[in-house]
Amino acid sequence: MKLSQRLQQIDQMITTPYDHIWDCCCDHGYLGTALLKRGAAKTVHFVDVVESLTDAIQTQLESQLNDALIGRGWQVHCEDVSRLTLSDPDSKQLVIIAGVGGDLTMDMVRAITEAHPDHALEFILCPVRQQYQLRSLLIELGYGLIDEVLVEDKQKFYEVIHVSNHSDKPIATAGSQMWDLSRESDREYLERTIAHYTRMEKNAGQQADRILADYRGLLPSV
Repeated sequence: MKLSQRLQQIDQMITTPYDHIWDCCCDHGYLGTALLKRGAAKTVHFVDVVESLTDAIQTQLESQLNDALIGRGWQVHCEDVSRLTLSDPDSKQLVIIAGVGGDLTMDMVRAITEAHPDHALEFILCPVRQQYQLRSLLIELGYGLIDEVLVEDKQKFYEVIHVSNHSDKPIATAGSQMWDLSRESDREYLERTIAHYTRMEKNAGQQADRILADYRGLLPSV
């Protein structure tokens, strides 16, 4: 199965080997399978709360136990990501949460962070909404930026954010290095985002004012 543009971008951002990669809310397991086949980690974990999905992934992986997967470690977990127990703190681990809403992503990140105070944590996050609020939470929890990319996939825009609690690079609430406003697509996404929060301004009050100020601050000076 060919990966979507969004999942391809996440795959391309994983450039160093890990002991464990946790593909959370993995749906059909396409990303995790691609990572497994190229040996991105010693063990790739497929995690989803929907049993029918994890059963299908288990069957699919077992049917692919051929030369491409020899020596590759993988595990399938049917559980709530918020209750995830990571491997030992000395392991290099990456948690991927993509394709779910911002509120749920934030709940998962907070829960995993609070449950693993002694771990060096890395996340690649790609929420479908509430990117600003997620970034604010990451700052609150002490994360720093590794990389961020804006990707367009089937006429929708996604922010892919790679963070670590061992990075000193600050996270910007409205994004920073992902923007290239010489590109029409980036300008379109920024305009859409400003329009969205402008509509919310009447109900959200000062919070929307602050968010709008951050996004409008990205606009080129005239």
